[in-house]
Amino acid sequence: MAGKSNWNKLDSVVAMIDQARSEGHRITTDMYNYVAGATGLDASMPTWVQEGGINDWIKRLRDPAIRKKVVAEMKAPSDQWENLMLGAGSPENVLIIGFAKDSLKSLYMGKTLGEIAKLHGKSPEETAIDLVITDSTRIETVYFLMNEENVKRQIALPYMSFGSDAGSMAPEGVFLKSSNHPRAYGNFARLLGKYTRDEKVISLEEAIRKLTSLPAGNLGIKKRGALHVGNYADVVMFNPEKIQDHATFENPHQYATGMMHVVVNGTVVLENGEHTGAKPGRVVRGPGWKKE
Repeated sequence: MAGKSNWNKLDSVVAMIDQARSEGHRITTDMYNYVAGATGLDASMPTWVQEGGINDWIKRLRDPAIRKKVVAEMKAPSDQWENLMLGAGSPENVLIIGFAKDSLKSLYMGKTLGEIAKLHGKSPEETAIDLVITDSTRIETVYFLMNEENVKRQIALPYMSFGSDAGSMAPEGVFLKSSNHPRAYGNFARLLGKYTRDEKVISLEEAIRKLTSLPAGNLGIKKRGALHVGNYADVVMFNPEKIQDHATFENPHQYATGMMHVVVNGTVVLENGEHTGAKPGRVVRGPGWKKE
């Protein structure tokens, strides 16, 4: 959320959540602690043009009359759908990070939509449409929408837990063919280093609770999230003075440092910062899972 209007919007949302919780309603929240979110260029186009999937979407975008209508709606605020390009405030705040076609990767990956539009000599809206048609995908995109003050305010909410909202990546092989959001590598170390140790937004004990027992309880996952006799032995040991994220939007494929040992289901998988080769992980199911 960026700007004073979104500060007020956050106030309104928090007030509604606090009121609902005081009335006994069960409401949970989670976040990643960055000033940008990642999705696709679909989040900059009206939902009706995307109905039926990528092939129908592209077919409509090729129609000059529909294309003209889409461009107009992309430029105008609406209460019918959330336009993240407008939310970012500028095409310079829309970073393109993923294509399916190698030819587009070599030309445009890591550039902003504004930069690509200037290269094309077209508007950002026309350029976004061209990219979707050419790549036949939604195009992986980062939107800079939030600000640091609101991130800190959200981190401090007592009911806020944390999730990376990302897959498990590695700085090697196929993963290097696309850029990524740094949350995939740095979200949890960033909370413990930047916001807990350095900026003291919350205490170390509170940060650990928000990373362990709070989300496990929210999801109804039993025997995990806390060190108790009888629980699964999932244990993380880190150096609070050295824990640090290194992934950035410009160079996201960077591991965090300061993590010493990790035990999963009683087996050591990280020892002195190095992977042991063990893979003792298992599927973890919550109360919503039903065996077919």
